[in-house]
Amino acid sequence: MTVELETAWNLRSVMASRGIFQTSKLKPLLEERGVDLSREQVYRLVTQAPQRVRIDVLAALCDALECSLDDLVQVTRREAAAPVAVGEDATRGAIGDLRPVRATIRRPRSK
Repeated sequence: MTVELETAWNLRSVMASRGIFQTSKLKPLLEERGVDLSREQVYRLVTQAPQRVRIDVLAALCDALECSLDDLVQVTRREAAAPVAVGEDATRGAIGDLRPVRATIRRPRSK
C-alpha cells in the first residue's frame, strides 16, 4: 500500500470569509507584516495552489487573515493500492514460483 496526500489551497475562500474579494487588498496586509511580494506574486498566490510557500509568507497570511494554517491548507490522506506490473497476475505467488524449466540437450542420432 502506498499513501497519497492531496492538498487543497483555500486562501481565496478564507479571504472571502473576511470580506476581502480583491487580491490587491491583500498586498498591503502582507507588507505591514514585513512580506514584500509583487502584485503578480500575490495574484498567483491567491488564484493558484502553490507548490511551495515560504514560512514567513504563511505566517503573515495567517496573521493578516486571523486564521490558522489548517484553514489555509487542507490535507487529505488516502491509501492507494500498489501498481500492478503489466502481465502480472494477481493470483500468482512470489518470484520463486516462476523458476525456469531446466533444458535437456539431445544429441543427434548417427546414421
